[in-house]
Amino acid sequence: MRSKEARAAGDRTAVARLTLALLVVLSLAALALSVATGASDASALNVIAALLHGTEDTALSVRDRIIVLDIRMPRALLGFLIGAALAMSGAVMQGLFRNPLADPGLVGISAGSALGAVLMIVLGASLPAGLMLALGAFALPAAAFIGGLLTTLLLYRIATRGGQTSVATMLLAGIAIAALAGAATGVLIYMADDKQLRDITFWSLGSLSGMTWAKLFAAGPVILLALLVVPFLSRGLNAITLGEAAAFHMGVKVQRLKYTAVVAVAGAVGASVAVSGGIGFVGIVVPHLLRIVIGPDHRYLLPASALLGGVLMLGADMLARTLVAPAELPIGIITALAGAPFFLWVLLRDRGRNGW
Repeated sequence: MRSKEARAAGDRTAVARLTLALLVVLSLAALALSVATGASDASALNVIAALLHGTEDTALSVRDRIIVLDIRMPRALLGFLIGAALAMSGAVMQGLFRNPLADPGLVGISAGSALGAVLMIVLGASLPAGLMLALGAFALPAAAFIGGLLTTLLLYRIATRGGQTSVATMLLAGIAIAALAGAATGVLIYMADDKQLRDITFWSLGSLSGMTWAKLFAAGPVILLALLVVPFLSRGLNAITLGEAAAFHMGVKVQRLKYTAVVAVAGAVGASVAVSGGIGFVGIVVPHLLRIVIGPDHRYLLPASALLGGVLMLGADMLARTLVAPAELPIGIITALAGAPFFLWVLLRDRGRNGW
């Protein structure tokens, strides 16, 4: 007969699998609703008919067809990928550093990615024309990726000593790195012209407006690759929760796990920031909500985080489009209003548990 703990683990596994199935259905519904929501009066049924029948279908006008297929569709797909990337990156960071408060935004990775993107905006014209032509639409995502990767590697280098990663050092170093990246961004803002200032303002607020198929094809492959790689780290992340020494004795190649996780997070966050700007709190809210429901097993937590992150991002985007219609709120404001109180709740709860 199984022990009480084993039965509890089995029950949580069943809940996790059911939650994943529900999140898949919810993701499809959120994508359909996002494509059908906007200033145009195209209904959800007309949108679906247009997608199924293509240009021969007359359910949508030419104007609505352009709105649906060229504006809403890439926005919904890329928004879902960005939400998935930020949420999964948060889950990976929390597992890797064994701290529930670890998040790409809180430890400076998002700031480093934004700095790379702003550098490209302000100084990109001074780069060799051949290089810019070769990079094309990938120039901005590449710059943001490099910025996020360098920031993550620097953070890991500072926080790790003797093969052990100090969580307190990681959080404090992240704050310092974010401040330095913000100062460098301020210098670039001072150097920027009017057009560049308008582009940089986009980064400070975060938005899914202006998404195109070109941006989807530029940032999407990087994000999708990271989303496909990260679930293979679940066994190692489960083991590392017991400590790096224990994970090593369980057969986990700890250093390779760390480097793979660092590169995947930097790629996902960097590409996301490159096209959407700074959108905070998704990476800390989503994993916490799911741990309450399905537990800490990364085999289920990572894909569930990706799905719920995408759903919440699309929900925030629909609110941003409709609350002050026909104008549009920056989506970073929506996520901050929802995520900041949750973050404070996590701090207060952990303070009570740990006697802070």
